Amino acid sequence: MVGESVISDFEAPIKQGNALPLRNMPLGTEVHNVELQPGAGGQLARAAGSLAQIVAKEGNYATLRLPSGEVRFVSLNCWGTVGQVGNIEASIISIGKAGRNRWLGKRPKVRGSVKNPVDHPHGGGEGRCPIGRSRPVTPWGKPALGVKTRKAKRYSSSLIIRRRKS
Repeated sequence: MVGESVISDFEAPIKQGNALPLRNMPLGTEVHNVELQPGAGGQLARAAGSLAQIVAKEGNYATLRLPSGEVRFVSLNCWGTVGQVGNIEASIISIGKAGRNRWLGKRPKVRGSVKNPVDHPHGGGEGRCPIGRSRPVTPWGKPALGVKTRKAKRYSSSLIIRRRKS
């Protein structure tokens, strides 16, 4: 609301917009702009209208349900902001024309199949050709479209309880 003050403190009240460590928030609190590592700055639930929910606390970790549906551990010393990010209607807005996307700095996306072979692995051929590979790839040859590229032994894998639905 207009005229209200927001507080960032260890003992801040649980009010919309106040920032405090997850340790000091009750279960079920909806938060956004949550840190992954203490002191690193907010990285989770920052998009328009998004929020994460504190599901549980055990030991030195809080369990968060993220906007993607992923459930993961985050240190209780990490800070978060109480409430939901504003501008909830952002996804409803109709862009209307290509030029408006250009104003936002978004460049056109050209399909790989219409490029030349020198520019993309899917390019070239006579007329409309198939990919010509076992699976779709990025312009740099890495697997695309549904292939999991996350490393199995990544350090944070032990902190993820349930992966998002891909």
